[in-house]
Amino acid sequence: MEHDLLGEREVPLDAYYGVHTLRALENFPISGIPLSTYPNMVRALACVKQACALANRELGLLDEARADAIVKACEEVRAGNLHTHFAVDVIQGGAGTSTNMNANEVIANRALELLGHARGEYKFLHPLEQVNLSQSTNDVYPTAIKVALRFEIDALIAAMEVLRVSFADKAAEFKDILKMGRTQLQDAVPMTLGQEFSTYAVMIEEDQQRLREAALLIQEINLGATAIGTGINAHPNYAALARKHLSEVTDIAYVTAGNLVEATQDAGAFVQLSGVLKRVAVKLSKICNDLRLLSSGPRAGLGEINLPAVQAGSSIMPGKVNPVIPEVVNQIAFLVIGNDVTVSFAAESGQLQLNAFEPIIAHSLFDSLIYLRNGCLTLSERCVKGITANLDRLAEHMNRSIGIVTALNPIIGYENATSVAKEALSSGKSVAEVVLARGLLTREQLDEILRPEVLTQPRWFKR
Repeated sequence: MEHDLLGEREVPLDAYYGVHTLRALENFPISGIPLSTYPNMVRALACVKQACALANRELGLLDEARADAIVKACEEVRAGNLHTHFAVDVIQGGAGTSTNMNANEVIANRALELLGHARGEYKFLHPLEQVNLSQSTNDVYPTAIKVALRFEIDALIAAMEVLRVSFADKAAEFKDILKMGRTQLQDAVPMTLGQEFSTYAVMIEEDQQRLREAALLIQEINLGATAIGTGINAHPNYAALARKHLSEVTDIAYVTAGNLVEATQDAGAFVQLSGVLKRVAVKLSKICNDLRLLSSGPRAGLGEINLPAVQAGSSIMPGKVNPVIPEVVNQIAFLVIGNDVTVSFAAESGQLQLNAFEPIIAHSLFDSLIYLRNGCLTLSERCVKGITANLDRLAEHMNRSIGIVTALNPIIGYENATSVAKEALSSGKSVAEVVLARGLLTREQLDEILRPEVLTQPRWFKR
């Protein structure tokens, strides 16, 4: 039996959580997604609670025995234990209070066991009196979110590096393969397949840097702010000590915000990160659009590259193989873009000294980070590494394209080039055939102008 301000309730005997978590389980049957779905968030909560206990012990506010028990319980949670007892729904009212209560209760009950007491014997160590000492949900919860986000950002950057290397390897493999470039889905000018794939590696690398920049904003925390940023019920030295211990526990350099009242209500760092994640998603989706288009066919499309076949494509059309890996990454991008809208509305809807909607912000950001990470790894392993070039189709497109006439502009002039292109298109002849028939250039001149290194690099021919 446990009690709160609403009365007494029976708590399951095998549970490490208590009455406050029980209430939340009843009040928020929303998504069916428990907090334990995001293990980095659970670990982050334990990191924060451990840092707070260490700070309180150093200040003489928490005795050695209970501080040590709390720290050991937190270390167990950080190692992956007791996660199933972090059971509250990730979408909840109360600005994250239910999540903080859940963490307080699980850590308190495990600490009680370590002290030789039974779970629920809170007279020896209390979830709110000791585990939550010098704290409020309003500084613990956003700080834990930022710690967890930092973990997830690192994981996404690492996954993006795997994908970037895959594209860079393909760029090197395809560096000497000529093809036609396209603008607005029309023939443009020649390039190499390696140049095309190198752009994907660069796009990913640029976004890795944007994520690192966003991570620096995430490292500014309001731990020590307590309720609204004034630091009420906390020792004057507590915020600095808690921040120091959190940095040591996580091995990440956190910074205490300069104005804790502002930091407690402002969700700007979350909006910034969400925008960067949207950027990552948009660019990944664009890359996947290209892969689907370049591999379209196999006979009636572009068919310039071949994606690895990973599963049968149709229940009715025998032999059909679809670009399912790029398609799933496209869908991840759609979700991330939608999550960015959610984060924007939630951040905008904060009022006065607190944003009550950080649970949906956290849920949206965690999903975006995790899905993007999984998408990058899947795209690399199940698709990019197995891409091959369809050399015959690439050569056919090069030979038949009238876009190659652009390379002749500096020699024969725009008017002549336009006329050649028009005749080649109407007659079905190649550009080279029309140029030779008109005597505009010799075969030797054409061969020089149409060399791959001339076609795909800056070079000027005087008329």
